[in-house]
Amino acid sequence: MDLIIRNGTIISSKEGKQADLYIKNGKIDSIKECESYKEVPGAKVIDAANMLVMPGGVDVHTHLQMPFMGTHSTDDFRTGTIAAAMGGTTSIVDYVIPKRRESLKRALQNWHKKAKGKAIIDYGFHMALVPPVDRPVNEFEFLVESGVTSIKCFMAYKNSLMLSDTDLYRILAKAGEHNILTCIHAENGELIDYLTKDLLKQGKREPIFHAYSRPPGIEDESVSRVIKISKMTKSPVYFVHLSSKGGIKEIKRAKGNKQAVFAETCPQYTVLSEHRYFAKDFEGAKYVMSPPLRKYKHCSYIKKSIKDGVIDVIATDHCPFNFNKEKRRGLKDFTKIPNGMPGIETRMAVMFNEMVVKMGLDACKFVELNCTNPAKIFGLNQKGDIKPGLDADIAIWNPDLIWKIKHENLHENVDYTPFEDYVVTGKPVSVISRGEIIVENGKLTAEPGRGVYISRKISGSAYS
Repeated sequence: MDLIIRNGTIISSKEGKQADLYIKNGKIDSIKECESYKEVPGAKVIDAANMLVMPGGVDVHTHLQMPFMGTHSTDDFRTGTIAAAMGGTTSIVDYVIPKRRESLKRALQNWHKKAKGKAIIDYGFHMALVPPVDRPVNEFEFLVESGVTSIKCFMAYKNSLMLSDTDLYRILAKAGEHNILTCIHAENGELIDYLTKDLLKQGKREPIFHAYSRPPGIEDESVSRVIKISKMTKSPVYFVHLSSKGGIKEIKRAKGNKQAVFAETCPQYTVLSEHRYFAKDFEGAKYVMSPPLRKYKHCSYIKKSIKDGVIDVIATDHCPFNFNKEKRRGLKDFTKIPNGMPGIETRMAVMFNEMVVKMGLDACKFVELNCTNPAKIFGLNQKGDIKPGLDADIAIWNPDLIWKIKHENLHENVDYTPFEDYVVTGKPVSVISRGEIIVENGKLTAEPGRGVYISRKISGSAYS
């Protein structure tokens, strides 16, 4: 069915204007002045008066049904993508985590099986590399042919996911040969291991000590080191979930030196601070993630960096575990609390409220960081903006709706939200994916399984 969205304010990454939008065969066909489309036989008309018509969100950092710390993240590709759609997100890129010594081909096949018949929105995959890396570095051509044009390297989680500097050098050099973008989890895993053992020896086991085992300097040092290795190999890097002022300063410096470096942060690092770990009744465990929440001065600096253009992307690192089940494994030992928290449904609303309502940024800037940049950086060439020829992935927003985030009203398959009782202004009320209405007036209208795999192209931002 063709669609006409009338009388709305269309917000692209470049401009906002009142216009009508015509969607044909799942694509954005044209944009014209209001009332230009008088009669289009068979087309459904949506009146978007007083609404913002924006691209669907692109979340390039999710962990659905991911095995971790002896359990699994609680959202699968059905519940996770439903929650994403309800929050205005129409595309995700999820991280494939191979088992030790598992081929990248087998790991990718396993993630395809997880998603098949479940996803309600379109999805792509990144590929994580875990030690030993001798075999994986020889599978990069296969990855690119499979539409997986980005990889991830962990500089944390010693004795499991962590790579050595030698491994990273080899991987970056090889990735550059294949025009693959390397994502970096930047923390110094050796120092984390030392600090963690020292805290446990002192009997310090509460959730706050998760944060103390990973102080900001741990991130700052790792970012600096990776930037230097990246420069030696002449290979671009993308830093995920940045949380520290010092780390972002390192990236700002590298950008100033024209190095191909990209910066991602998440809503939690802009609006939540370290004091959450002191919550009574073990509730601090809800906020145990890596990197941890920081003191508010870091949140403030991240928001400044968003405004100044140092931050390129807002993603979620959505990796939910139930507070009353999986998180309670760490009641007597913070190292046993699964690292991760939910956010796939709340990202767009929290950041619209923070960026547009509170910070006073243009809505185009919101679109740029939450939709357009992630699509461009990761080769989702048909996503992330409102232009003729692109996929008709649209979120229609009520920018004046004031509402309170409550777990009971969300769709994430987890028993809490870290943004409970957070009051926001602005909410997506209807969502369109490839020309199909999947959320209408706040109600889910599409069936799981309609989402398709996105075979991504080489990053035009990293390899222009």
